[in-house]
Amino acid sequence: MRIETDRLILKEIDESHVEDILKIRSNEIVNQFVKRIPPKTNYDALDFILTIKKRIQNNESLYWGITYKNQQNLIGTICLWNFSEDRTEAEVGYELLPDHHRKGIMSEVLSAVLNFGFNELNLQEIVAMTNKFNENSKGLLVKHDFVLEEGRTDDGFPDNLVFSLKK
Repeated sequence: MRIETDRLILKEIDESHVEDILKIRSNEIVNQFVKRIPPKTNYDALDFILTIKKRIQNNESLYWGITYKNQQNLIGTICLWNFSEDRTEAEVGYELLPDHHRKGIMSEVLSAVLNFGFNELNLQEIVAMTNKFNENSKGLLVKHDFVLEEGRTDDGFPDNLVFSLKK
């Protein structure tokens, strides 16, 4: 499932994106606020891609690689996942290589994914979890009218804040 914005293409990731996924998911700045074991090899990145493809096939998530229209390489990813049982709520997650920060890219991509989630999937609420120290991510969410859910927690991640946006 492909989504286009003015500058960007959101496209399915596949085995041809192993090196890009390795570069994104092993980047120290990208991982600064994320608790995960970063991939160390192409095999690790391939394993992640195959896991994502399986989750998409099982209707558990939607996952896009982000590219500029005139380029092939992925510069980031965005996903909708963790759907509620009745499919009215989902969580959005995103990451972007540092060279592309502060250029409005994630804002452009998030707008497109929110539009898709609310208008094509008929979601009623989209939530986002972000580290309390991740000022860029918090700013992005507030810019897109997400509201901080005071008192709501992200199980297992005490440093995360929970934001939500209702349709």
